[in-house]
Amino acid sequence: MEEKKLLLDVNEKPTIGKWIILAIQHVFAMFGATILVPILVNSSAGEEVLTIPVALATSGIGTLIYILCTKGRSPVYLGSSFAFIAPLTAAYLKGGISGAMTGIMVVGLIYVIFATLIHFIGKDWIHKLLPHVVIGPMIMIIGLGLAPNAISQIGLGTDTQIEWKGVIVALITFLTTAIVMVRGKGFLKIVPFLVGIVVGYIASICLGLVDFAPVAEAAFFSMPNFILPFVNYMPSFSAILTIAPIALVTMAEHIGDHTALSSIIGKDLLKDPGLDRTLLGDGIATFVAGMLGGPANTTYGENTSVVGMTKVASVWVIGLAAIIAICLAFLGKFTAIISTIPNPVLGGVSLLLYGFISVNGLKVLIENQVDFGKPKNIVVASTMLVLGLGGAAISIVSGDLSVTISGMSLAAIVGILLNLLLPEEKLKKLEEKTTEE
Repeated sequence: MEEKKLLLDVNEKPTIGKWIILAIQHVFAMFGATILVPILVNSSAGEEVLTIPVALATSGIGTLIYILCTKGRSPVYLGSSFAFIAPLTAAYLKGGISGAMTGIMVVGLIYVIFATLIHFIGKDWIHKLLPHVVIGPMIMIIGLGLAPNAISQIGLGTDTQIEWKGVIVALITFLTTAIVMVRGKGFLKIVPFLVGIVVGYIASICLGLVDFAPVAEAAFFSMPNFILPFVNYMPSFSAILTIAPIALVTMAEHIGDHTALSSIIGKDLLKDPGLDRTLLGDGIATFVAGMLGGPANTTYGENTSVVGMTKVASVWVIGLAAIIAICLAFLGKFTAIISTIPNPVLGGVSLLLYGFISVNGLKVLIENQVDFGKPKNIVVASTMLVLGLGGAAISIVSGDLSVTISGMSLAAIVGILLNLLLPEEKLKKLEEKTTEE
């Protein structure tokens, strides 16, 4: 791979001043997305499932684990994954906190298993298991499936009375995020969602929608509310199939993000340190996140963009950013302020965010030139979209054990099976026969 000119290579350590500034840039890049995941999961579930301090702490801890597993050869930051918002909510509603967190830990173990297989037999088989015609619709379902939540947060649902202050705040948030995304320059263009949240929050304060009581009651320093297995709950496998299949989507994103970063820094990260090591780091980080009561981790494209913008690929910078994130988790006043963000602000930013996720799925199909002239591709994609968005569910009951596969998880399993089992030749013959008749 052609070498790219970097101001700081992967293992180079910057001067103290530059080190801190660059690390803070990475913190800002990941911050908006990382805090949004627990907020949106709690909003969807109607109860507190995740907390912002734990999400920040596990983000930093996970990144440090990743750096250790990759021997400091890959400048990647790990943060909370949007792909798990709907499955995590569904798992919590089905099996409580034990079902949700056990599911997250199982996702981490799936990563570790795949990493082990890749280490011994290579990675070519992944592309056969997860072709773009399966990955694209899976990503689209993630975004489109969450769309009703954004509408509800704005207050535009058919069964709710419109609160104009909330609608105005949502509109300000949405327009700010959109303008920054389209017209923003430099670092601002990388953090449009964070800018939208800040501007929307200020508008909410001006309109009297923010309750500062939680901030007044919060301590300056406080321990994150870690939730531990065998201490706070007994592991439960009742909701595994609700969450586990989503690991396939995030693994595809993992490969894509590392490929993009490789082109920026001029080094093939899938060869050195290797996909087995990067997946291992991501997997152990996600397992630890679940074990501490946090959301599943994923690689962040925003932080990849920071590397591209600054031309600084130093793992030292990523490591310091992770430490800063962990420190932020212990600032009680700070995290209390974040918890006071009103729903209309979340709705305004989610209107773009969920659409952005959906369009990324469409982008996967277009950029990889998935041929929908082939009946097989039409069958796979259309079946997945209808199952994923139509509320389909299959329950398997055996004695006291009850397992339900629904939504995106069901769509992922069916899509993979259809792609593997439907031969293109037979479908072509069927098409020709239908045309003749």
